[in-house]
Amino acid sequence: MGIISFVAFTLLVAVISYLATRKTDETSSDGYFLGGRSLTGPVIAGSLLLTNLSTEQIVGLNGVSFADGLPVIAYEVVAAIAMVFTAFVLLPRYLKGGIATIPQFLEKRYGKATKTIVSMLFLLGYAISMLPTVLYSGALAINTMFDIPEALNMTAEGTLWVTVLAIGIIGSIYAIFGGLKAVAVSDSINAVGLIIGGSLIPIFGLMYIGDGNVLDGLDILTTELPEKFVIIGDATSAVPFWTLFTGMIIVNFYYWGTNQAIIQRALGAKNLKEGQKGLIIAAFLKILGPIIVALPGIIAFYIFNGDLANADEAYPMLVRKVLPTAFIGFFAAVLFGAILSSFNSALNSSVTLFGLDFYKEYINKEANERQVVKAGKTFGFVLALFSMGIAPLLYGVEGGIFTYLQELNGSYSVPILAIIIVGYFSKRVSGKAANIAIIFSVVTYLVSLYVIKPIFVEKGIFFPHFLHLMGIIFALAVLILYGASRIKPRESDFELEYTKQVDITPWKYLKVAGSCVILIVVSLYIYLS
Repeated sequence: MGIISFVAFTLLVAVISYLATRKTDETSSDGYFLGGRSLTGPVIAGSLLLTNLSTEQIVGLNGVSFADGLPVIAYEVVAAIAMVFTAFVLLPRYLKGGIATIPQFLEKRYGKATKTIVSMLFLLGYAISMLPTVLYSGALAINTMFDIPEALNMTAEGTLWVTVLAIGIIGSIYAIFGGLKAVAVSDSINAVGLIIGGSLIPIFGLMYIGDGNVLDGLDILTTELPEKFVIIGDATSAVPFWTLFTGMIIVNFYYWGTNQAIIQRALGAKNLKEGQKGLIIAAFLKILGPIIVALPGIIAFYIFNGDLANADEAYPMLVRKVLPTAFIGFFAAVLFGAILSSFNSALNSSVTLFGLDFYKEYINKEANERQVVKAGKTFGFVLALFSMGIAPLLYGVEGGIFTYLQELNGSYSVPILAIIIVGYFSKRVSGKAANIAIIFSVVTYLVSLYVIKPIFVEKGIFFPHFLHLMGIIFALAVLILYGASRIKPRESDFELEYTKQVDITPWKYLKVAGSCVILIVVSLYIYLS
């Protein structure tokens, strides 16, 4: 029964996605890369949420909350503020300029060299961290929850390769052959299933603790583990409170405002109003995220008495413990959809970056639309194989998969956010200044975190949290941008041209809705502090 429901739900998503994309011209850049600039608010919101909410989030964040409690929800709730900022500040400028990729804006603002450097950073980030991490965490979750190694009579590591290949192949078909609209539609359907299925885990977990009563279970949990429900992290926490004002802001503003894999959904909006609406809807829903990505970890801590060798096993072990057999097939399909979503979204964005920013720019400048799309698909196939080869090698990574991903992403998120923000608010910062800031930030961050920190830790010398390190380097990057431009500024002021590809009339309820999101986030921190 479980296998039947799994197959049925997975096929349903595929069929609906196919029917929704039949009339989209996938041979054109806009059609393939941006869904024909036809995405509406609800579709954008669903795609944003599920692109973000995958197994590296569900498994990783619950693993952190298992060990540390609620401070980790900063990754979720601060994201809502970042989405409001993107809706107000960045998206109007993106759509006004008619860009398909973030590097395209950087070329207009700073020049071809800056665009090439950032495109390369995006592609390296997707290839080395995001794609392999999604595949690995997804395969690990499915294998642990549903005991796939025993079913296949294989070792855990051998089964990991099989599951990674299965996820990678199916995700590649969606992303490479379907384009953005197929990804976005499948995301939206799976988002509904994930919210339902993900909500069932804490419900059944609390029922397990409360002997059939959810409220009793919550009361027992908060009474027995009050320290887990304090949202303000101390200096030893995975997310110290003061990092909210340094690296946490950078992580979220970069991710929701400039990360190609995420913002591409909003770039495909039919107009500014729908794009802003999608971001705000997603922001409201994001505040509820901790119910799915943090509460189960605390429930697992109570049920297993905090006794798990690997905190990343908390969520899959909880699922096996509390989820009734009748729901297993459906939950497996929903989880599989979440895994595919993050994988195919990042892969689709990689295809877009390569096709428009490398193939068309450097390899075949005379290429027509069909040739650009074909080249992008070929690159996507190679990148998918590469990520499938790396993913199983992450088995047993130190510190947990979520922390690994966040630390590595800091190497490029800091400089990219800095040059985009400064690029919009300054008319005279030059391309050379941007290139210097990028190279400085990447090298300094990586050397500090992976060379200097181990030496300091070994000698017992204090070293700042990696989120604080991101804040420090961001500030230095901004100083470099302005400082270098004082010496040699742009030859002329930058002016953003309106390409008139979409209507950029703002959503009339944006200010009210955005203010409500920020008020809810602040109230949540006050209540749980």
